[in-house]
Amino acid sequence: MTVAQLASRLLSRQFAVFIGGGLLCALVDVGLMQLLLSGGMASTAAASAGFGAGLLVNYAFHSRVTFNTAASPANFTRYLCVVGVNYLLTIGCVALAEANLDNPLLGKLLSLPLVAVNGYLLSKYWIFK
Repeated sequence: MTVAQLASRLLSRQFAVFIGGGLLCALVDVGLMQLLLSGGMASTAAASAGFGAGLLVNYAFHSRVTFNTAASPANFTRYLCVVGVNYLLTIGCVALAEANLDNPLLGKLLSLPLVAVNGYLLSKYWIFK
């Protein structure tokens, strides 16, 4: 695949839906965490519940809306593998930015497009193929 072909695919409607779904899931994650915190739940439990809910909504949204594929244990397992890879990419970017620039936030921000592109491509060609 050439750079031009990759750019064309990333600028597609499907990629825009993928990004929109990710934003929706972030709102679910943060919203549930905030709701649980306001109800008195411990912060780590609230953050974990939000993360879990966001993860499940993300999987369901991309399965049905973005890629129009039936959910299955096999593609859910592949999805969890991609979540793990994207987590490691994020941690790597944060660590690099902190070590070289003393700015972990910059690493987190720089990881976002990397994780979005990686997640989209792996979702399209491996998880929901």
